[in-house]
Amino acid sequence: MADESHDERPHDELPEDLDITAVRGKYTFPDIRRRRTAGVLYLIVAGFCLAAWLARGDDPVLANGGMLAASVALLAVGAYHIATGWPLAVKETDALIAAAGKVGFPVGHASAQLGWRGLVSRPTWRILLYSSEEPPAQRAIVLVDAVEGAVLDHFVEPNPEDWSSY
Repeated sequence: MADESHDERPHDELPEDLDITAVRGKYTFPDIRRRRTAGVLYLIVAGFCLAAWLARGDDPVLANGGMLAASVALLAVGAYHIATGWPLAVKETDALIAAAGKVGFPVGHASAQLGWRGLVSRPTWRILLYSSEEPPAQRAIVLVDAVEGAVLDHFVEPNPEDWSSY
């Protein structure tokens, strides 16, 4: 049996700013606007590819039609990154406050998750709320726009979970 502690195969690893296990204290979700930086870099490389294709001359060896295709593809990817680089203006605590005001019951436990909706990946907080009774009598899911803070949708129901054994 191989010793897995000395495994030299490549493995996936989260970047430091996304690794929540190393966080001590309050965690702030990274801002999505950093997509714009990647988008600008794609556009710069697309410009270089297009310039190389335009300067190819009569005997293209290094700058053929593939260079034009690469510039078009990089232009599209860069534009998409810039279009989806929304500012994350509403933090999870603000979204929880907006959600609690919408459900119509005193909130006990709550959880927030950031998701994206639509083709342009608009950030949306998905808030799961339970009422403050023990065990909770109601639960709700609320969608809060993470750019403007508007409550997009909500659903409230009696809590169907049986917690009597706890």
